[in-house]
Amino acid sequence: MGLFDRMQNNARSEQEKKDNTPKSVTVTFEQLPENLSDMQKLPEASLSTPFMTAALAVCAYCCYAVDKEAGKEMLNFLKGPKPLSNYDIQFINDRLSGKAYLPFSYFEGAEPSNGYRPNEPYKITFFEDAYTYQNEGYAKLNVRSGGADSPRQIVLRKKGDKWYLWEQYILVGIRVPVSEDDWA
Repeated sequence: MGLFDRMQNNARSEQEKKDNTPKSVTVTFEQLPENLSDMQKLPEASLSTPFMTAALAVCAYCCYAVDKEAGKEMLNFLKGPKPLSNYDIQFINDRLSGKAYLPFSYFEGAEPSNGYRPNEPYKITFFEDAYTYQNEGYAKLNVRSGGADSPRQIVLRKKGDKWYLWEQYILVGIRVPVSEDDWA
């Protein structure tokens, strides 16, 4: 291999390193979808990137907190060939019981002091880390909650050219809204 070829290979390697640096993506919604039909009209419903699917998953959990049946339909759409199991439904019901604010906490501006009311338009940012694409065909994205000190994760799985919701770790404890905190 000649000097010029080595220089080209080095340049390609440097570009690949730059392309693999962790990134963050912010998804903006003018309004949150209230049912599956609303969701399917959004460009994110193409599920062509893990960021789009993750953002719609948070929207679906917000909907579920208000209307379980509509939220369930949205989540089943996002789960693709693996719909919610009875265990999944019970888990979601348990986690959102008395905590309808929880999924809203992932949107910009939502924090305990304002009852987790997000800013409008609704913006949510997901970010990669060194483990995001650790397993082929899967993506583990991170998202911050206004009520937690550490980021939470959503795992997506690729099938064909679409990314589907595989697992979520966002329905976990966060600080209660100040209005509900006896110690605030």
